[in-house]
Amino acid sequence: MGQQIEGLAQFVAQTRWEDIPGPVQQHAKLIFLDTLGVILAGSERPEVQQLRERLAPTAGSGATVLARGELCEGLRLVTGQAAMQILPGVLAVGEQARSTGREMITALILGYDVAARLGMAFTPRPLAHQNGQAMLLAAAAAGARLRGLDAAGVSVSMRIATTLMLTPSYTNAVAGATALNVAGGMSGYACALAPELALAGFEAQENAIEEALANLVGDGFKPEGLLDELGARWEITRNYFRLYACCNPIHPALDCLHEVLATLRPQPDDIERMDFATYRFAAAMRNPDPPNYFASKYSLPHAAAVMVVKGNAGYGALDDAALRDPVIASLRHRVHVTENPAMSAAAPRLRPARVTVTLKDGRHGTHACESHRGDFHRPFAESEIRGKFRELAGTVLKPEGVAEVESAVDRCEQWTSVREFTAQLRRYGKP
Repeated sequence: MGQQIEGLAQFVAQTRWEDIPGPVQQHAKLIFLDTLGVILAGSERPEVQQLRERLAPTAGSGATVLARGELCEGLRLVTGQAAMQILPGVLAVGEQARSTGREMITALILGYDVAARLGMAFTPRPLAHQNGQAMLLAAAAAGARLRGLDAAGVSVSMRIATTLMLTPSYTNAVAGATALNVAGGMSGYACALAPELALAGFEAQENAIEEALANLVGDGFKPEGLLDELGARWEITRNYFRLYACCNPIHPALDCLHEVLATLRPQPDDIERMDFATYRFAAAMRNPDPPNYFASKYSLPHAAAVMVVKGNAGYGALDDAALRDPVIASLRHRVHVTENPAMSAAAPRLRPARVTVTLKDGRHGTHACESHRGDFHRPFAESEIRGKFRELAGTVLKPEGVAEVESAVDRCEQWTSVREFTAQLRRYGKP
């Protein structure tokens, strides 16, 4: 096994809450809060509700079932939503193992570091979505930390988890295949299962991670930088948040559109066309007729039309009704998206976009940006993230419960057990 992997496992096993700087701890709590809101709102999706109903009669006891949703934060420098892949698992394992809140949030921070570092070290295959890959191994590491495994145990848990890695495709997204969302659940499963397999005596090959990321799910793995600034550069602080309820690559284009609309203030029928230029990955999300709600999250024409008609592209705007709205449907076909090679060359360091909105009366407006809001250069205010949580959590929790849960997350390091928190979620749930 590689020295770098073992160093990473040692970091996960031995780092204490007290070793983590205060600003990092506070940022992790905000990510916890943001991700929790997304999970709660996502649990209301029809397919998730039906899955719970099908599984509940034969389910055992020991962990509360939480489901993933849209709008989650993600890694800035590589693809993947680390907190959404790790948090459900550490909450479930922490609840079952009676972990303290401090143990739970520490595991989230350390697992996030693993996710980002493995994500930067390996080259995914062109169509592969990294959820269920490096993120799944990170979830296993976080679960091993919660189960009290030493460095060798964390290492073997991650190496065992390579046999559980997925091959999710980005094509699922534009095709409206909600099967892509299973990656979050499977990472939670790996978080719980891989440490138990290690504790039971299962073994894994020494170079399992290197082989899997270089030759199986990935197209290359360079571990040389895995330990760079370890314990000094905290990857959880290098994330992005999102307020638009759609795929992150199209957020810069929507930011540009928001600025132009604020100047022109057009009605939908006033618009002759909207021309977007952006980098390659975002430009591929150009289907004007997404087949379902999930696919609509990956359609720039749809998100842009929703912003024009509803004034924003947040959770309450990009809903099922928007997909059926005839005004939005008509406007989608006046959206034109092209790749700009210079913008593609700047990604992923920057994620540029430009839009020109042309009105039927001849007026037009243009705006360009280098990256979306919520990125390194233009972070959201904490109040905006908290506002998002309150909106999303309010779909599931009673009003007094939203405030109580938010307060509980702010002091999560004081919990004597994760069980007191999951009990609180159940107590404040709407009938």
